[in-house]
Amino acid sequence: MDYIPEHERHGHPRQLFSVWAAANVNYLSLVVGGTLILMGLTLGQALVVIVVGNLFWLLTGLLSISGPAAGTPSEVITRAIYGIRGNRVNNAVVGWMISVCYFALNLAAAATAAFSLVEKAGLTASTGVKIVVVLVIAAITLTIGVYGHGLIMKLYLPITLALTAVFAVVAVSVLRHTDFSYAPPAPLRGAELWTVLVAGVTLISSAPLSYTTSADFARYLPRTTSVKAVLGWTALGGFVPGVVVCSLGACAASAVDMADPQSGLRKILPGWFDPLFLLALILGTIALNALTAYSAGLALQAVGIRIRRSLSVLADGTAAVSLTLYALLVSDFLDTVSNVLQLTVVLLGPAMTIYATDIWLRHNHYDGPTLMDETPDSPFWYTAGVNTAGALALAGGVAASALCVNTLYTGPIARALDGLDLALPVGIVVSGSLYAILSRRMRPSGSVDAPCG
Repeated sequence: MDYIPEHERHGHPRQLFSVWAAANVNYLSLVVGGTLILMGLTLGQALVVIVVGNLFWLLTGLLSISGPAAGTPSEVITRAIYGIRGNRVNNAVVGWMISVCYFALNLAAAATAAFSLVEKAGLTASTGVKIVVVLVIAAITLTIGVYGHGLIMKLYLPITLALTAVFAVVAVSVLRHTDFSYAPPAPLRGAELWTVLVAGVTLISSAPLSYTTSADFARYLPRTTSVKAVLGWTALGGFVPGVVVCSLGACAASAVDMADPQSGLRKILPGWFDPLFLLALILGTIALNALTAYSAGLALQAVGIRIRRSLSVLADGTAAVSLTLYALLVSDFLDTVSNVLQLTVVLLGPAMTIYATDIWLRHNHYDGPTLMDETPDSPFWYTAGVNTAGALALAGGVAASALCVNTLYTGPIARALDGLDLALPVGIVVSGSLYAILSRRMRPSGSVDAPCG
C-alpha cells in the first residue's frame, strides 16, 4: 500500500497490455459469450452487444491513469473521494467483497475445466477430488497474488503469448462451424428484445466495471508517463481479448449447445487439442484471479486491518474457495454467473463513475504522500473522516440503480418498464452527476487536492 517514490518507478505503459490481455483470455468470457445466444439473441445482435459492453474498458483505462499520478494503489487514492474513514467502508465492500465474489466465480470456471481434465486422466471427479482441484488452483493463484506486482509483470507476457496460440486454434475450429446467419426459432422483438439487449450489455460490461482497482498495476510507472499511453494500453489489453473470446463463445453457441460449454465445445474442437484447450482455460483464469487476489489483499489492508499482504491474500482465498464450492456443488453455475455479474453492476457502475469523475475534477492531480496521511490533520479527513460528497453520491447512485435492476429481484422502475433493466446507465448518470455537484459545493478550502472547479 505504500507510496512509490519517483526513484523506484520503472516500466513502460505497453507492459500493461499483456497484464490485462492475459487476464481476459479466460473460460468465463467464453461462457458469457455463449450465454448471450442462450438469452435469445441472434449472432449479429450478440456480437454488437459484445463490442458495446467491452467499450467499458475505456473506463478501466481512465481509472488506471491515477496510479502513476499518485504512486499509490486505487485503494489509497479513493481516500480523496470518500475520506479516510469512509474509504475503509468503500474498500470493505467495493474493494474486498466484490473482489472475492469475482474470485469465486472465476475459480469455479477454472475448476470446471480442471474437472474435465481430471476425468480425461482416468480419474472420477468425485466430490473429494473436486475439492482438492479447487484448492490446488486456488493455491497457485494465491501464490502469484502474494508475490504481487513484480511477478505479475514477468509472467503475464509469456502467458499472453501462450494463450494467444491456443485460442488461435480455437478460433479456427469455432469459425469453421459457425452459423453466421443464426437466429433463434422465435426471434425477440420490441420491448422484449430491448430488455435482453440491455441485459446483455450489462453482463458483458460487468468484467471491465469490476476493475475499480486498475491503478494498482500502473502505479509503478514514472509520474511523467503519458496519460494516453496508460489509458490506451490498459483499455486495449482488456478490450481486444474481451471481444475476441466472448465472440468465440457466441459463435460456438450458434453451432452447439453452450448450456454445457465444455461438452458443446468438445464437439467442434479436434480431439487431440482438448487437453491443451482445458489447460489454457485454467491458466487464463489463474492469471485473471491473481490480479483479483492481489487487489483484494490490498483492499483488506486498506480497510485498516494491520496484517501482512500474504495473510490478507490468504484470507481472500479462504472466503473465495468457500463460495466456489457452493457455486459448484450446491448452486447452478450458469445461473449463479449471470445473476451475480448483473447484480454487482448495481454497485460497480456508480463506484467506477465516481472515481472517474474525481479524476476529471482534479485533472488527475493526486499527492501520494498526502494520501498516506490517515490522521485527523489530513486534508482528506473531511468531516469526521468522511467525505459527504462521495458517500452521498455512491448511496444515491446505488439506490437509483437498485430501483432499475431486474435480475435476482425486480426493482419498481424495471417492473414499470416491463422488465427493462436500466440499472447500469441510471447508476452511472445519477452517481456521476451527484458527485460533480456535491464536490463543488463541499470543497474544503485550502486543500491542494480538492476537486478543481
